[in-house]
Amino acid sequence: MSSDERREGGYRSGPRPYRSGGRGRSENGREGYSGPRGRRPFGPSRKVCAFCVEKTKVIDYKNADMLRRYVTERGKIRSGRKSGTCARHQRRLAIALKRARYLALLPFTSEHIRRY
Repeated sequence: MSSDERREGGYRSGPRPYRSGGRGRSENGREGYSGPRGRRPFGPSRKVCAFCVEKTKVIDYKNADMLRRYVTERGKIRSGRKSGTCARHQRRLAIALKRARYLALLPFTSEHIRRY
């Protein structure tokens, strides 16, 4: 291969069939890269923080029904990656959950573990 071909791209300068054209865009301009079989390579899109969407200023520890969504069936606090909360609201949520546990609005553990 000559130096002219190398500079201009040579004989392989055509479009690349399975590569995206940068970060988040494919060669035809559509958002996201679907890959050779039409699937997204990294799974579903990211969850959105429910507190940010509602523009919640304060997470109330007395609202036990809302707090139960962020606790597993064993009584553990769900991680922000699983629940979709952002870091700021995850910290505030953890404080609210601990206050609710202390006031016996939420259990520390699940009932089948407490029996023994």
